[in-house]
Amino acid sequence: MDEAVARKLRVLADAAKYDASCASSGAPKRSAGRDGIGSTDKVGICHSYTPDGRCVSLLKVLLTNYCLFDCVYCVNRRSSNVQRARFSVNEIVDLTIAFYKRNYIEGLFLSSGIIRSPDYTMEQLVLVAKTLRQERGYRGYIHLKTIPEASPWLIEQAGLWADRLSVNLELPTDEGLARLAPEKTATTIRSAMGQMRERIAQGRAEGRSFSPAGQSTQLIVGADGASDEAILQTSAGLYESYDLRRVYYSAFSPIPDSSAVLPSRSPPLQRENRLYQADWLLRHYGFAVDEIASGGEGGMLDLDVDPKLAWALKNRHRFPVDVNLADREMLLRVPGLGKRAVDKIVATRRHARLGLKDLTRLTGTLKRARPFLIADDHHPGRSLDALDLRPRLVEAEAQMSLF
Repeated sequence: MDEAVARKLRVLADAAKYDASCASSGAPKRSAGRDGIGSTDKVGICHSYTPDGRCVSLLKVLLTNYCLFDCVYCVNRRSSNVQRARFSVNEIVDLTIAFYKRNYIEGLFLSSGIIRSPDYTMEQLVLVAKTLRQERGYRGYIHLKTIPEASPWLIEQAGLWADRLSVNLELPTDEGLARLAPEKTATTIRSAMGQMRERIAQGRAEGRSFSPAGQSTQLIVGADGASDEAILQTSAGLYESYDLRRVYYSAFSPIPDSSAVLPSRSPPLQRENRLYQADWLLRHYGFAVDEIASGGEGGMLDLDVDPKLAWALKNRHRFPVDVNLADREMLLRVPGLGKRAVDKIVATRRHARLGLKDLTRLTGTLKRARPFLIADDHHPGRSLDALDLRPRLVEAEAQMSLF
């Protein structure tokens, strides 16, 4: 690799590390055939993650870290004193093809600072994807970060060549965005999300490809003082209004020469983890935001236990539940029981009453679920009201996390 390109890669890959929304789930199966390059067929896209959470199975890079905007929380902001670099379209294309052929990567995640204008920047991003597809026969995964201030036509063009589009809302409240990123507006970002939602739905209805892996966004945790409940309320609204594939959560990381309005330290990484767990409950387990938030105090999630267990401990009057009688929705709220385990329980109990041995066979372990369940040979009674229940479960969860 040319040394100048290698230097750019070091700078622009490092500059991209703060974006968490780079997973490639949901990409369609696709094969290049004899004369093409790349595939998402068979095994699909696999991922590996560094200890700080970066996805390394994609070439995750910025087109440039120059930026006209001066978002207070961004290391690449206009006023930031960082080393700058910029790739040409052909350099990104050549790197993607070379890395893919060497089996270093399985796709491309491309974002950029704003240069010249939002439209010009979006044109360059689209040109990378279009060149890969049309001129180089590339059939692998492409995720483009869109520029919400760009023209709707350019965003639509991006969806024709990319597997997934995303636009980062960044901050969970309109007030936080106005204070820390005054050149961005929540209205513009949501308008871009709405446009992408409509085009994705239209493409699916017409049987044509438009961002087939959907769209996603990212929220920064701990930069603007928003509570976990406020963050989850924003996420729930985004899922409902824009049919997002995922909302990603990224713990705020202090940056050099940062403004005094920003926190001096990062929030606990466990907070980011709890938000992902709460997000899972929102999307797959039928929980509402106020139910999840009630498990903690002051709108913040409990950092000692996962959100489902925290909710169960705050709602002990609803437990224990009888696995032989309870409906599926209530079984999904039992700590330690996942969707597949619950489905196995519901299917099996049609033929026989279930005891603890049966549940262990169906679920794998009952360490957390046992105090919350009644089985044919297990009746915990009022032990659920014991004052030491929470400490015992917290200790058990801590021991599990060691393995």
